[in-house]
Amino acid sequence: MFEHATTLPVAFWLLAVAATFLFGMSKAGFGGAAGSLGVPLMALAVSPVFAAAVMLPILLAIDIIGVVVFRGRSDPANLRIILPGAMLGIGVGWLTFGHVDARWIKLLIGIEAVLFAIDRFRAARSSGIAVASAPTLGPGIFWSALSGFTSFVSHAGGPPIMQYLMPQNMDKMRLVGTTVIFFTVVNFAKLGPYAQLGLVDLSFLAVSLLLAPVIPVGYYVGYRLLQAVDMRGFNLVTAWTLLAAGTKLIHDGIAG
Repeated sequence: MFEHATTLPVAFWLLAVAATFLFGMSKAGFGGAAGSLGVPLMALAVSPVFAAAVMLPILLAIDIIGVVVFRGRSDPANLRIILPGAMLGIGVGWLTFGHVDARWIKLLIGIEAVLFAIDRFRAARSSGIAVASAPTLGPGIFWSALSGFTSFVSHAGGPPIMQYLMPQNMDKMRLVGTTVIFFTVVNFAKLGPYAQLGLVDLSFLAVSLLLAPVIPVGYYVGYRLLQAVDMRGFNLVTAWTLLAAGTKLIHDGIAG
């Protein structure tokens, strides 16, 4: 089972460990959209298809950890809106898969992420007190459907849903708990359509298993950092990671 893993170059393992750590840390709530940089990081040493196949079991394992760690901390009112919206987006992604150019999707989402990050920097510099706002049906359905769609076709679902949730100025733990539940449902919901499209490849499961010990380390570090920073620091870190992820998506969209 592990024979193929032994033939991989050292550069891959260094990048894979870094990517897995980054995924774990960001999924714990510290770094947010930085997790979307994991597969591109691994793809510096191997093909993107190989990287995505290796990371899928790791992502699902991290999602399960997140559900346990953040149980009871999500926002039910938001989830009642954004989970159906995400299913709508996944459905559209499934039906249109192969007919849309993922490069354009990445470019548009990247531009949106960069603009939103700039707006978050502006909000963080404001001396006013952030006022929490209630979930709204129309924007919630729109952004969550867009998140489900972009997650399906280009693994870039983070920026759209953060554009909807962050302006609500909810507590950081509640915000992270909501995104944990959201992306756990989204990632598991994609398995069926992915399998039907022939996109689920478990032939590299041995590589994923060898990387598994890194998952709790990254998650623990990310969770402790989340607890340590105040709300303003949390918003700034999230804005910086959105900016980094958006810039990478723009690059990928242009470079193809």
